[in-house]
Amino acid sequence: MAPVPQQVSLRILFPALMLVMLLAALDQTIVSTALPTIVGELGGLNQLSWVVTAYLLTSTVVVPLYGKFGDLYGRKIVLQTAITIFLIGSVLCGLAQDMTMLILMRALQGLGGGGLLVITMAAIGDVVPPADRGRYQGLFGGVFGLATVVGPLLGGFMVDHLTWRWIFYVNLPLGILCLVVIAAVFHPHTRHVKHAIDWFGAGFLATALSCLILFTTEGGTQMPWDSFALWTILFMGLVAVAGFIYEERIASEPIIPLHLFRHRTFLLCSLIGFFVGTALFGSTTYLPLYLQVVKGVSPTGAGLQLLPLMGGVLVSSIVAGRIISRIGRYRMFPIIGTFIGAVGLVLLGSVADTDPLYLIYVYAGILGLGIGMVMQVLILATQNSLDIKYMGVATSGVTLFRSIGGSVGVSVFGALFTQGLQSRMKDDIPASQVGPRTFSPEMVAKMPPALHEKFIHAFGASLHLVYHVAAVVVFLGFCLAWFLRDVPLRGKGAKA
Repeated sequence: MAPVPQQVSLRILFPALMLVMLLAALDQTIVSTALPTIVGELGGLNQLSWVVTAYLLTSTVVVPLYGKFGDLYGRKIVLQTAITIFLIGSVLCGLAQDMTMLILMRALQGLGGGGLLVITMAAIGDVVPPADRGRYQGLFGGVFGLATVVGPLLGGFMVDHLTWRWIFYVNLPLGILCLVVIAAVFHPHTRHVKHAIDWFGAGFLATALSCLILFTTEGGTQMPWDSFALWTILFMGLVAVAGFIYEERIASEPIIPLHLFRHRTFLLCSLIGFFVGTALFGSTTYLPLYLQVVKGVSPTGAGLQLLPLMGGVLVSSIVAGRIISRIGRYRMFPIIGTFIGAVGLVLLGSVADTDPLYLIYVYAGILGLGIGMVMQVLILATQNSLDIKYMGVATSGVTLFRSIGGSVGVSVFGALFTQGLQSRMKDDIPASQVGPRTFSPEMVAKMPPALHEKFIHAFGASLHLVYHVAAVVVFLGFCLAWFLRDVPLRGKGAKA
């Protein structure tokens, strides 16, 4: 049949898939700006972090499940189901009357949101040949970078001009549009297979991930590091990991087949994604806070000043994708990207309190350029090197490790930052009252001049440590990237 109709449908389908990814990525960042307003209306200050953590937890846990469901039932119906769950959760979040209901509905929203990212990326493998896939994956990387910056800005705008509930309601018309377009033009290759879901494996994996995220989220904040309960959670997580490995060895259709970890490209891409996710999300989370506290920038202004980071991700993702599609090789990009990312983090860690703002813009742009060369290329490399029947589960596996890295990075770097600030201010402020979110920029500005100057210096120095540690983490990814094999992309006539 003529390729023209297929090309036309792809032109309609691809923007819909990009919109799906934008919805999922936005929901990881859009809520942060509105949290003070939400707490002011619903109460529950002690539950504040769980508004974010509940979504992160459930969306991370279901990633490998969605990959498996997509392989078994077809990615079209699974993507439609994920969007529907996400939209139901969004509406119920907007209707929440107390903090407990909001947290539970955020968890429901995450059950759908986890499928949006992984199925969307795997869907490209169904409709685009590997030789052309690079530029599409590059555009996805740009969308992810865009959401990182647009999320806080959009959230702030809606809180100021509408109500925080519209942060969730806005998903409804966009999601319905995606459902209509996908139903009309998404026609992936489907095969009838005997379905067998590894529910025991899913349970062990959910328990392991839940315990890991609870350990890294609560440790050093809600629970002291010497807490018996905290280490019990970690022990339960390790037991669940052992149970998961055992179950995957005997399951007829495991969620993540263990033999994938013997596959060089899959293992390397998963590990590199973990390190890059740890460093990226763990370090950039505190950049807007630094701009507000140390540089005196407004919250909206802090979001706008992340534009160089987003611009770097957008440019390098698109350019790398086009080059890969042209030359048919990708190995150089994770190597160059992780190196540039590490350099950007070192430079961010060297910014002095008195340095001009433009230095932060330049260094954040350098970090974005590096990260943009890595994220989507890892997905492309994995999809290109594995049999099509493992495409969904392999894509979800790499995405899972990046997501775990992000959640671990945010919590570990947060603890590192808090302890650094506490140690530097122990003679002036009780340790229990010092934390990255304890003092608002307004409170810091009202400190006595001598204390204000010392606090600003301690804040900046603590963040420098975070960036330097993040640079070391990315450098580990750089070392691993050298072991990738540059498998030429399969041509348009080859099977994906």
